[in-house]
Amino acid sequence: MLRFMVLAVLLALAATGCSSSSALKSGSAKAVTATQSLPPPDTTAASGAYVGVSDYRVGPLDLLEISVFQVPDLNRTVRINTSGQISLPLIGAIRAGGKTITELEAEIASKLSAQYLQDPQVSVFVKEFSSQRITVEGAVKQPGIFPITGKTSLLQVIAMARGFEELADERTIIVFRTIEGKKMAALFNIREIRAGQADDPQIYGDDIVVVERSGVRSAYKTLVDGLRGLIGFSAL
Repeated sequence: MLRFMVLAVLLALAATGCSSSSALKSGSAKAVTATQSLPPPDTTAASGAYVGVSDYRVGPLDLLEISVFQVPDLNRTVRINTSGQISLPLIGAIRAGGKTITELEAEIASKLSAQYLQDPQVSVFVKEFSSQRITVEGAVKQPGIFPITGKTSLLQVIAMARGFEELADERTIIVFRTIEGKKMAALFNIREIRAGQADDPQIYGDDIVVVERSGVRSAYKTLVDGLRGLIGFSAL
């Protein structure tokens, strides 16, 4: 039996990591619902979780707008190919896949300044996200924003983030998701999933996965304690 509860929480709680204690005590949590599965996210609108975030790593088939200040002849709209590469005037092929926007801007500027321009100002904008994006935070070796394509499970997401840190609490993984305009949270136990005692849940674009640390009081402590009390927590 998949053992978790779903809790409606404020968007700010998940997006900014503010104190769950004050949010819950003030009565801002709208509802608590027991369920056997966390429903798929909204399909009509994005949650907005990634507005202004600069550490998204571009992936194959993302469409990029690249501009060089005061050199319009070098401006291009290019799509990353399936090998993760793009091709630009003067500098040829560049591996873009897996880089952040800042990293890609710096590499293009470096190649242009090596032979052609003095101190070029390069801007990169992601016009189309062909890869869906998820955020992984907390006690993982490489937290950040990752592209996903096709079906992706929670265990696969942890692997994308290079696995757990030494102090990670594998029994306390929180997945935040927007459902019908409400931010929902589900608590998962990776040990139970690996032991076949719980299903490995599907993770969708715009989900936020938070891995708690053992023995550390976090912003989500009240939320986690509430979920554990409802499900009957087992220290496997």
